[in-house]
Amino acid sequence: MQRIAVVTGASRGAGKGIAIALGEAGMTVYVTARSLADADSPYGGTAVETANLVTKAGGTGIAVTVDHADDGAVKALFERIRHEHGRLDVLVNNAASLVTITDPGGFWEKPLKAVDLITVGLRSHYVASYYAAPLLIAGGRGLIVNTGHYGAVCYYHGPAYGAQKAGADKMAADMAKELRPHNVAAVSIWMGGLDTERARAYFASLPPEARPTAKRESPRFTGRVIAALYGSDQRMTLSGRALIGAELGAFLGVADIDGSRPISHRYAMGGPPELHPSLTS
Repeated sequence: MQRIAVVTGASRGAGKGIAIALGEAGMTVYVTARSLADADSPYGGTAVETANLVTKAGGTGIAVTVDHADDGAVKALFERIRHEHGRLDVLVNNAASLVTITDPGGFWEKPLKAVDLITVGLRSHYVASYYAAPLLIAGGRGLIVNTGHYGAVCYYHGPAYGAQKAGADKMAADMAKELRPHNVAAVSIWMGGLDTERARAYFASLPPEARPTAKRESPRFTGRVIAALYGSDQRMTLSGRALIGAELGAFLGVADIDGSRPISHRYAMGGPPELHPSLTS
């Protein structure tokens, strides 16, 4: 039986790589994004392009234009999936608005639009999960993943980014508690430095001597980890936790696309806090 997945915010970056990796695992992947054309972003990428790459990788890619600030559009997406499949197996919440957060200066000196990260990010994760949950339960075995980061526990890109990442971790923990009786897991997976279009453009703008030389994770690595976690008998044991992707990949025996093993940044940037026992039982 072909598994059904949704990856939000997948026109480029982490979402694109995750969607392609789930395609490699043979899944049907609904790819959501606002971008209709490459010109919509300085970094290029569209939902259609990603969906085509999912299909090329061995899955079935389905592009859906969704603004995740529009609850009605999100509801319509999951109603479509209910009509076409009657169930869902994997939801990856990755949609976010990253405008202005990397600009220099204090949060009070940046446009207020930076707080959109909490709307198209934290709130949109909740809304997508809200509409996905009945379909995940209907499938009898499900997984919700929030894409996370060490910024949940260390300073990184400022308060809006930190609040979004920390909130997404706790949201996954609480959703896991309520979904546990239905055999549906929820986790947050912390990604390391990714080799994305945005990152490459930023590093290219730096003087050669200032460009970092450390290897970066392929965005597809996280998708491979998600596919392995979905199929693992440890899925429900790990449910509710924020997990460092590099560590989870090592535990599940997952390598990056070049065969390397990404490293954990736990000791440089911090690790996920321990959950209260009420959240793990």
